[in-house]
Amino acid sequence: MGRFTKFKAQFPYILRVFSLIWAVSRIWTLAWVALLILQGILPVAIVQLTRLVVDSLVGVLQGGSNTNSLESLILSVVAMGGVLLLQELLSSFSNYIRTEQSERVKDHISEIVFRKSMSVDLAFYDSSEYFDHLHRATFDAGSRPIAILESTGSLLQNGITLFSMGLVLIPYGWWLPVALFISTLPAFFVVLEHRRRFHRWSMETTKDERRSWYYHYNLTARETAPELRLFDLGDYFREHYRSLRIRLREERLKLQRDQSLSETVAGLTALLITGLAMIWMISQIVRGIYSLGDLALFYSAFNQGQKLMRTLLSQVGEIYVNSLFLSDLFQFLELESQVVDPAQPETMPKSLQQGILFDDVWFNYPGSDRPVVCGLNLEIPAGKIIAIVGVNGAGKTTLIKLLCRFYDPQQGSIKLDGTDIRFFAVDELRQQITALFQEPMQYQETAGLNIAFGNIFVKPELLTIKESAEASGAASVIEKYPDGYDTLLGKWFESGIDLSVGEWQRVALARAYYRNAPIIVLDEPTSAMDPWAEADWLNRFRELAKGHTAILITHRFTTAAYADIIHVMDGGKIVESGDHHELLNSGGKYAQSWREQMQRWQLRGDTPGK
Repeated sequence: MGRFTKFKAQFPYILRVFSLIWAVSRIWTLAWVALLILQGILPVAIVQLTRLVVDSLVGVLQGGSNTNSLESLILSVVAMGGVLLLQELLSSFSNYIRTEQSERVKDHISEIVFRKSMSVDLAFYDSSEYFDHLHRATFDAGSRPIAILESTGSLLQNGITLFSMGLVLIPYGWWLPVALFISTLPAFFVVLEHRRRFHRWSMETTKDERRSWYYHYNLTARETAPELRLFDLGDYFREHYRSLRIRLREERLKLQRDQSLSETVAGLTALLITGLAMIWMISQIVRGIYSLGDLALFYSAFNQGQKLMRTLLSQVGEIYVNSLFLSDLFQFLELESQVVDPAQPETMPKSLQQGILFDDVWFNYPGSDRPVVCGLNLEIPAGKIIAIVGVNGAGKTTLIKLLCRFYDPQQGSIKLDGTDIRFFAVDELRQQITALFQEPMQYQETAGLNIAFGNIFVKPELLTIKESAEASGAASVIEKYPDGYDTLLGKWFESGIDLSVGEWQRVALARAYYRNAPIIVLDEPTSAMDPWAEADWLNRFRELAKGHTAILITHRFTTAAYADIIHVMDGGKIVESGDHHELLNSGGKYAQSWREQMQRWQLRGDTPGK
């Protein structure tokens, strides 16, 4: 594919950028274009005035105190000063407008990137390729559209100036604008080729750049600091970061060395053509055809024209390479989700009457051929508390993700009151579910907001927040601080209070309760609790869960024992079901694991919750 064809292929992305900028800042864009046209004309006026100043000065020097020549000189100097002043004022105003546009566009693009990252399927987060897309999109989202805007603006301004300079040069010889164009072609091809090489290198090193960020995070993040010191891992990550950065730096410098050498050759070519043109012009002056003012005009016009032409072609290269990076942004924005609303969504039941049914469900994560859920059949009656226990990797947590429609199964169906959940609108389905995930978020916000985030669709009410905190056991954690529910949690910001893992878990549990949804899903809700706290929470949970359908994912059999029905999961399917006593009497996996846990409790001297 030729260079022109490659440039043409990027043209749709450039048009999308302009459309986006126009939508965000129409008035500012119109003002910006008007200023560019004025700024494009002014340099030609300065060149013309330069000839008048020089010729008037020669007239004054040759004619002594000739009044006409002196007046002409003064007027020419004053006019040039006025044009130069206007040029500075327009430049300052243009910079202000560009800043206004830049901030608006950056904020707008950040917003659409955020919207896209929030809407894509969770499956994308299982792919390293997605993170490469996201890295390039977020890294370049703010700067590249503005860079295209500025390059295009400079292209327009310099194009107007160059065209005017060409008109100025034509009376001296039609071939001069042609020579001007030819002198800048080598620099143009150098810029285009090296911009393309740099983009290809950037694409190839995205994974390395992300890994360097990973090393940087490990060396500087608060979360990694304890292990970094205890296990003395600092030098390991620092050395890996250093060696990776050295390689990337050397590759980048090699590209720059190649570009600098090529630019030097192109510059010498342009200098040679300029020298030949100047020799020709001087010969014309010696023959008396042109004046010194003409020489000043010619030199200024040709020299500026050459710089403008080189800049103009360079800006074409900049637009091209920025469009290459923007293709990553638009490709990211064009990612299509598979978990989508049906064409005509069914009405979501406000409360379950029958329950939840997993019917012959098969599922494997993207990029993996190993099924995590294998022909799962599971019935969860409405209004009951059920527990799902099993070893790590049995597929327990995956059930939550499937129920919330973060993923759709490859085979089988999940039904609420007999209706496949794929027939409901995704947002409506999720609003009927509240969950505590295995690794809950630690929001760097007030304690009250941490809980109120459980339902952002209603105005936060302190009474409801307190009730949720009481139910989860978080109230005793929060109310010991003077600011209570206005206490800032986390250490990212000034005056923030850090919590223990168990305390953070109780706050997250309160957030799950705050939603008051008909379906409650809790993944390892007592994993960070001691046995006494666990027993206290379980006693309150049964009361809280009345009228709800609750699913407990747990490794603790003391937690599972409080459920109405316990399902043992192994190998992606249910292998045992019953209440606590039925499973103990059956002598299967549950009974065996219960005895092992009880022995560990006894060795530790603790009393289990039940």
